[in-house]
Amino acid sequence: MQIQPIFSPGFGYGIVIGLGAAFAIIMSIVAWGLSRYAGETQDSEMQMTAKKSVRTGLLAASVVSSWTIAATLLTSTAYGYSYGVSGGWWYGAGACVQILLFTACAIELKRRAPAAHTFAEVVKVRFGPAGHLTLAFYSFLYQLFASVNLLVGAGSIFSTLTGMSADAACMLLPLGVIIYSALGGIKSTFLSDYVHTLIIYIILLISVVVVYGTSSLIGSPGDMYELLRKAALAHPIDGNQDGEYLTMKSLSGGLVGAVFVGSGFSAAVDSQLFQKAIAANPESTIGGYLLGGTAWFAIPFCLASTWGLAAAALESHPSWPTYPDRLTAAQVSEGLPMPLAALTVLGKGGAGAVIVMLFMAATSAMSSETMAVTGLVTYDIYRTYVNPKASDKQLKAIAHLTVILFGLSVGAIACGFLHAGFSVNFIVTAIGIVVDSAVIPMVCTLTWARMNTLACVGAPILGSSVALVAWFVSTKHYSGEITIDTLSTLKPLALGNGISIIAPLIFVPLLTFIGGNQNFDWNRLKHEITAVKAHGEDHHEHTHSTDDEKETDDKEKGEISTTVVMTKEGSDELVEVDLSDHAERVLKAGRAKALWAASAMTLIFCILVPLPMYFTNYVFSKGFFIFWVVTIFLWAFYAALTIGILPLWEGRFGIAGFVRGVWKDIKHVSSRA
Repeated sequence: MQIQPIFSPGFGYGIVIGLGAAFAIIMSIVAWGLSRYAGETQDSEMQMTAKKSVRTGLLAASVVSSWTIAATLLTSTAYGYSYGVSGGWWYGAGACVQILLFTACAIELKRRAPAAHTFAEVVKVRFGPAGHLTLAFYSFLYQLFASVNLLVGAGSIFSTLTGMSADAACMLLPLGVIIYSALGGIKSTFLSDYVHTLIIYIILLISVVVVYGTSSLIGSPGDMYELLRKAALAHPIDGNQDGEYLTMKSLSGGLVGAVFVGSGFSAAVDSQLFQKAIAANPESTIGGYLLGGTAWFAIPFCLASTWGLAAAALESHPSWPTYPDRLTAAQVSEGLPMPLAALTVLGKGGAGAVIVMLFMAATSAMSSETMAVTGLVTYDIYRTYVNPKASDKQLKAIAHLTVILFGLSVGAIACGFLHAGFSVNFIVTAIGIVVDSAVIPMVCTLTWARMNTLACVGAPILGSSVALVAWFVSTKHYSGEITIDTLSTLKPLALGNGISIIAPLIFVPLLTFIGGNQNFDWNRLKHEITAVKAHGEDHHEHTHSTDDEKETDDKEKGEISTTVVMTKEGSDELVEVDLSDHAERVLKAGRAKALWAASAMTLIFCILVPLPMYFTNYVFSKGFFIFWVVTIFLWAFYAALTIGILPLWEGRFGIAGFVRGVWKDIKHVSSRA
């Protein structure tokens, strides 16, 4: 059944233009305020790295925001609707583990190259232009298609629910992002990430409470349990134990996990995650990424277990928008189970809340991708190959131009994808097949001194080629034809993503053996990657101590305080990057903690929780399902409180100073009036 728009086109344009303009204005004012009251001058270092000042809570919020794309909301819920409790669990588990594993790589980047602006700068020092351009291309490819996917998902839902032009949504959504990203830089992106993510968590909490607590259609875990048992009798799920929604014994659910374990690694290719590690101070890196990873899991897990299951439970109710028809495969692929379930339970307010969530996810994540692409173009292309002696003013100009061109280009490409029939589900599951092969070479760039340029260049290309062949051949084998629909089936996707991540484990050592060991000296990264000096003066690097007494104290402690220093012309202001033994110890300890935490969470998410229930063919009892719902509540509240309160607590002194500065200016203006 064709779904009629719930809202008028004016509502859609109001959200896209109105909220976009509001956030652009607010974030621009915040950027100005930070410059006036906190001394945060928007030179290129602040624009790209926030001068390594971001703390744990804000970093965690930004990690959640980066990982929360349109597919996180729509695809996870569609899998909950299609495969039951296993769909949401495996989506979250399959894509959460990579955040935790990435933490170790992020810490290694800060330890090996503390003055880096982008990950690709490290690749340039190690492998020269060939390796540098290869991995930079893979990173850009992910950023491009991740951004396109954001707009495809948001554009299609805005069009379906409001009747506004999907093309207009794709072109208008980036405009606000362009404004505050250009004016505020990465610090503005961090702050907008926090606000956007907080709003998503507030709506998430409302959703969980209403569906399982106050809704007249469901209202309790016990009622949901009974409705899902009836739904399984009416529409049993092929491949699930007894056709039930309430089981982890799901062939399709397991394949979802396999797909997202593979495709989730594609996000590790995205340099914006490294960008945020670069922007954090050393002590904040591990806490920010681990808290962000566990808090992010709540979004797909809780939404799929709330709106996904609600859609399955209420589809046979007369109030369901397509009753008595079920959703078509195309409608599920577009991500409609979530907004339609919200409409059924909460009315137009619920559908409106979903639209707001999509707006927040799309604009926040796109802001992060935009800043990452800007960093690549500004430092890794322009400063490296076009103008090595570029001044701070020139770098800022290139950064602003890149923000504008990237935003407009992504909007145009998203329009083309929508007209070609690509869905948000297809893009999010297929992109890993192309870019996952760069993950192992990127990890080895930071951890294996022997890897050579041949391996850095050849392994990703060979891995992508083999994975694409496997994807197409397996699609032809299982479906008999190659179309967008058949390429979207789970078995070929799982095979393609798996081969793309695994193949470089063979190609990297093989090509290193063929080309010979590099035996790279890690100290080169600390000496050859430097900060940029404002006003265009040549940057330089030296050790700096504030006075003889401090130097003596450091020696007594057995520590050498070494700093890369940038001095502004006509000013005593310094930009310092800590290379001290203390920072080295902090980062090494953080790396060990990250590996232990990643191993433990992988064990819990992928083995200890799902596999015993899978192999015992367990179907949830009512009591166990109530326990499952309690877990959903607890995880949702943990995530919301962590992301909502921790950044405010850590920034309380800065906020107080900001408020005092504003109040002082207000009193000054009042006294002159």
